[in-house]
Amino acid sequence: MTDSIHIPLDSDAKSPVISGDSARRAAKWFNYGNMIALAIPFPLGIFWAGMSMLIYGLNKHHPNPKVGYYTQRAAYRFYGVVGSFIPVGLFFPVQLMYYLIFWAIAAAIILPWSIYDLYRINHDIWENSTVEAPPAFAETE
Repeated sequence: MTDSIHIPLDSDAKSPVISGDSARRAAKWFNYGNMIALAIPFPLGIFWAGMSMLIYGLNKHHPNPKVGYYTQRAAYRFYGVVGSFIPVGLFFPVQLMYYLIFWAIAAAIILPWSIYDLYRINHDIWENSTVEAPPAFAETE
């Protein structure tokens, strides 16, 4: 009968803007999580191992690329140190001292770098970023 009329749904919509302050806060999340997990390793360290994957997934593809950069740096440190616990800790005797030594080494590696990253994040220039909407399916035909 009649041809369908193509009316783009997002024709009047503006691209949402993410403020620089919001991006700065998002970039700090992983470093704060690392520091809290090291302060109280049991049970927060175990919970942070799972929660960090969610934070990484949310922030790695943030519209502001700096958020992904700082998140990735913090994740490399955390997953590298915690991942080394599996092969190294496998040969620990059943004494608490060895686990405390590993915890102290992990804190000596992660804490200074997390504090330095927080310093860099606070002194970096954060600009507002816009979220570009993906093209509609009808427009790609």
